[in-house]
Amino acid sequence: MEISREMREGISVIAPIGRVDSNTARDLEAVLLPAFDAESSIVVDFSQLTYISSAGLRVLLMAAKQSKARGRPLALSGMTGPVNEVFTISGFAKLFQIHPTTDGAIAALRS
Repeated sequence: MEISREMREGISVIAPIGRVDSNTARDLEAVLLPAFDAESSIVVDFSQLTYISSAGLRVLLMAAKQSKARGRPLALSGMTGPVNEVFTISGFAKLFQIHPTTDGAIAALRS
């Protein structure tokens, strides 16, 4: 798994590429959780993610807690079919702002 990071319109966009599973979840954790120390909102772009396991969901749950504790808005975007299915079945879709596109997520966080 690779992870790209960029700032777009003052919002941190973090994009895991490939698979987030028990072998790579700590890599996502190491990038995502420290992002809440910055003074910006965060979008996690899943458009290039092909798979997420329960270990990846755990990282996102920790991120949701950080988002709330630090007052930094968090949104998810661009979920592919299999990833969206995992979020729906697990009930995680109810825990996050989820947008079809990263541009849409950025616009929602900016408003």
